Amino acid sequence: MRDGRTLRLLAGRLGAALPSLLGVVVITFLLMRALPGDPAAFFAGPAATPQAVEEVRHKLGLDRSLPAQLTIYLRDLAHGDLGTSITTGQPVRTELINRLPASLELTLAGLFLAVLVGVPLGVLAATRPGSLFDHASRLVSTAGVSLPTFFTGLLLIYVFYFKLGWAPAPMGRLDSFTEAPRQITGFLLLDSLLARNLSVFWSSAKQLTLPAVTLALFAMAPLARMTRAAMLSVLSSDYIRTARAAGLSRFQVLVVYGFRNALLPVLTTLGMVFSFLLGANVLVEKVFAWPGLGSFALEALISSDYAPVQGFVLVMGTVFVLLNLFIDLLYGLVDPRAKVSA
Repeated sequence: MRDGRTLRLLAGRLGAALPSLLGVVVITFLLMRALPGDPAAFFAGPAATPQAVEEVRHKLGLDRSLPAQLTIYLRDLAHGDLGTSITTGQPVRTELINRLPASLELTLAGLFLAVLVGVPLGVLAATRPGSLFDHASRLVSTAGVSLPTFFTGLLLIYVFYFKLGWAPAPMGRLDSFTEAPRQITGFLLLDSLLARNLSVFWSSAKQLTLPAVTLALFAMAPLARMTRAAMLSVLSSDYIRTARAAGLSRFQVLVVYGFRNALLPVLTTLGMVFSFLLGANVLVEKVFAWPGLGSFALEALISSDYAPVQGFVLVMGTVFVLLNLFIDLLYGLVDPRAKVSA
């Protein structure tokens, strides 16, 4: 019975998300055509004659009217065709599938580090106001919010690669002397463990550390602040005072009654932070030469290659919808009342 209700919830949320995704696709299509620059002139080259430019424009279908181009794009999209990248000459769907694991591995690693440090730091700051943990939480939050991700990445590269020599060169997912394992999931850490190749695992972990820390510093700030605020609100509640008066242990009061009831706003912030990380990936991947979706989309945007950018936005929108759906399901696990209201 519960499984049927959950499936109906999933189907309803996915169905409701389709118009939003369609709107994102149309707006992205129109915005790309509104940007300055002529893709036909760019790909024809600076020495091309006007006739050659017009031939390229006709070949790309850019000489058609805007409604006609949109109709053709939506028709192809309905058949799973995201177009072809003019820059690489490969189908956009193939490029996105090949690069998506790299972006997800980086984003999940950054989110894992942010949760590992930010949530306990927020709890400690709430239980010890004015202490060293509280000041550290404020420092991390201020630094994470005020420092742009590309600046943090460049600073980490300068200190840990250039000055100290502790980190490898920021040249992608593996150094040039390491052979990638056979692709199973696309996640290098996981694939190297499945292949029982620890040397590749450590090599990929070292390459992943600095970009993941860059993203984690960005994501840690809202997580720590939200955890601190939610815990302060919960710990001042009547039922917490009652639990303390009843003689329950500090662990039971803090974790079982306190943290669990403060978890819903933290989960909401976690979902928002993950979405922000997907956007922040673009600059971090460029700084660390990370072969993910962000760097691919940025290079396509610079060269006015429409199809990859449109495909990138569609993938990010789909991931965002699925992420929100996952967060909604987690609400039901943390607080059964949320499941009933959904």
